[in-house]
Amino acid sequence: MLVVADESGYPLSVATSFKVVDGTIEATPVSALPSVIRDTEEARLVVSHIRPYPGVGYDQRRYIELSGSLSVGGPAWRFTPRAARGWDEEQLSFPELCQRAIPQARHYLAALTAERGRKVKPQMAIGWRFFLATRLPFLSATIIPVFLGLAAAAYDGRFSLGLALLTLLGAGAVHLGLNVANDIFDTLSGVDDANFTPTQFSGGSRVLQYGLVSLRQMMGLAAAFYATAVVIGLVLVAVRGAGLLWLGLAGVLISYFYTAPPLRLVHRGLGELCVALGFGPIMVLGTYFVQTGRYAVRPLVLSIPVAILVMLILYANEVPDRVADGRAGKRTLVVRFSPAWVLRGYAASAAAAYLVVVAGVISGVLPWPTLAALATIPIALRVLRGLREHFDSPYQLMPYLGKNVTLHLYTGLLLVAGTLAGIPFRR
Repeated sequence: MLVVADESGYPLSVATSFKVVDGTIEATPVSALPSVIRDTEEARLVVSHIRPYPGVGYDQRRYIELSGSLSVGGPAWRFTPRAARGWDEEQLSFPELCQRAIPQARHYLAALTAERGRKVKPQMAIGWRFFLATRLPFLSATIIPVFLGLAAAAYDGRFSLGLALLTLLGAGAVHLGLNVANDIFDTLSGVDDANFTPTQFSGGSRVLQYGLVSLRQMMGLAAAFYATAVVIGLVLVAVRGAGLLWLGLAGVLISYFYTAPPLRLVHRGLGELCVALGFGPIMVLGTYFVQTGRYAVRPLVLSIPVAILVMLILYANEVPDRVADGRAGKRTLVVRFSPAWVLRGYAASAAAAYLVVVAGVISGVLPWPTLAALATIPIALRVLRGLREHFDSPYQLMPYLGKNVTLHLYTGLLLVAGTLAGIPFRR
């Protein structure tokens, strides 16, 4: 395919066949000869290959782009190449190719802005921008511990629907505030800009890198979420008492200083611990306290398996980001450990989550139906195998990162169901 500029300066492409003749290329149009094509010193010849799989997608994508001069006299055009560039999917994945093209895209939009005298930026519906910026699908990490706290309270004979909804709203606001703030501070520190292999589970939302949302808009969004969480928290404290205040305050502070200076807890290798505390004991115990007005051992024990498994979501998601994180000084556990120790850490942590369930049932703290949570052990084994086989291949690893999220979700739901199912058997 030949690409030249038309009379208005816009790209015009023409499909051609080609053959090499004495250091030049004869390109013959496969359709009627466009009369607007003229001799030019600024032409591109693109030769590409792709293998389609109907209903599935493509692979073996690669191309070579030659730049040079074009002479259109005669039945065959003569193209004289001066430079070449290309891409081969086997050497550089398509998502990484797109990420590395971001600076070029920014330059192009800046040139259009200067040419047209008005701001030119990527367009997307506000609903989709909100969806991406907040990473809404990850709210399962909040829903599960809140439901566990509610189930533990119901097991003890206490449940208020109004307080449950208010708790869920407040916890969700903290979580979304964390997601947005994380993007803000990872962008300011250069972590996300240095990451060329983001996946749908790691590397941030990328809305700032793509210019879909401004930094000021993200700051406003984070402030709105945290303000909502604080107001709801104060209402719950007024209803249930000051015993909830310190737990809620700890949750908000851990959420904010997860990536925010001066603490930057995740940069100090404390991110996994913070996530485990915030989405484990703090949320489960906080929810239980709102319902019952007290703390107890049962919700604490129930919180530990989901705390470990939500920590493992972050832990596994850090694997594709480890190079960019290391360059930016974000010293996560995955950056600090060797690959072998990262895998051992995952295996040991997952095993500990299941052992806590077994120990809780044996000790009588947890009702015996919670043993149903052990049914997710095969999922944990598949994730571990995926980490082992694709540790250095971010996009081959992505399906297993998805299974890791499913592991937390299913285990949490089975613990919730097991706790509720144990109500008829309680003493």
